[in-house]
Amino acid sequence: MRDLVIVGSGPAGYTAAIYGARAELSPLVITSSVQMGGDLMNTTEVDNFPGFPEGVMGPDLMMKMQAQAERFGAELLFDDATSLDLTGEVKRITVGSGDVIEAKTVILAMGSEYRKLGLADENRLSGSGVSWCATCDGAFFRNRTVAVVGGGDSAMEEATFLTRFADLVYIVHRSDQFRASPAMLTRAQADPKITFVTNAAVTGILGETVVTGITLDHKDGTSSTLEIDGLFVAIGSDPRTALVESQVALTAEGNIAVEERSSKTSLPGVFAAGDVIDPTYRQAIVAAGSGAVAALDAQHHLEALKDERSLE
Repeated sequence: MRDLVIVGSGPAGYTAAIYGARAELSPLVITSSVQMGGDLMNTTEVDNFPGFPEGVMGPDLMMKMQAQAERFGAELLFDDATSLDLTGEVKRITVGSGDVIEAKTVILAMGSEYRKLGLADENRLSGSGVSWCATCDGAFFRNRTVAVVGGGDSAMEEATFLTRFADLVYIVHRSDQFRASPAMLTRAQADPKITFVTNAAVTGILGETVVTGITLDHKDGTSSTLEIDGLFVAIGSDPRTALVESQVALTAEGNIAVEERSSKTSLPGVFAAGDVIDPTYRQAIVAAGSGAVAALDAQHHLEALKDERSLE
């Protein structure tokens, strides 16, 4: 029986492992067999994570977090959690090998996944002009031309943020009607650096090694090419809750619900951290902080269980 099992290995999962290991909980981190390290494994330079004044490559940052967790005694299992039974006092996690791991506490840190356009060159040019995070990558496009795809609040926010760096920001949307709130839309429309391209769908991303443009299909049946240096996809994201959505309470946005500023879910002994609980900030440092909270909450829960048993 494990004291603590952590499902997920991004900034939240690894930080929870560091704190859990330092508390002598001997955490087991189920990293995933193919996505260990989370979204930062697909990121190039990270300039806004504290402690790295010259910036750090996303994979390097995650490898350092992994090494730090292992240094304090965390154990890593390079496999996928395929099913979870969290409702009882003993939590049971089944992994890809068929093994069932039992634990007293579980931290859910599966993260979220950006929605993609589904284009052939989207993944190939990820980190080379294609991005899903203006806060993370906007500064690399100073004095450049970029495009944001989307029509909701996140697209307007990304575009407005990018005007701090880029000379010209296109907002490309497949309709002329927007899901964005009136305030966010009005703000974007009033920005002289933002140009709207409506009734147009992105059908291709151009560039051999870096993004040089995109191809568009218009509702009137015509096609065109837009020369840009960067493409920001802002069509939403989905928290990875499929394994637990029938067991823990979710928010209206589909994230795992937690109690106020804690990591406590609707199930005793089950905690959650990182993007799986956060539809708003989605930053590595925020995820790391919530991972620390989750480990501390798990530690306090285990101490309370020990105290209860000592009184029996």
